[in-house]
Amino acid sequence: MKTVVGFVLGILIGVTCRYFDIPAPTPPKLIGALLVVSMTVGYMTADKLLTARSKEKSEAAVGRTYSAKTPDQR
Repeated sequence: MKTVVGFVLGILIGVTCRYFDIPAPTPPKLIGALLVVSMTVGYMTADKLLTARSKEKSEAAVGRTYSAKTPDQR
């Protein structure tokens, strides 16, 4: 959902800048635009990988920490 909102917002900003003849806050060349896209994709990929790795570590740690014993297990 965040990605869709990001694309819509980007298109809206671009259309608004073009309509009102305001300089767009983006690189004027295709190479610069591709650089921005690749940096964004890299950031999103790293975020997903680091979040998944952190989640795996926390789940593994939760299983080892403490298990309460019932009176029957003495």
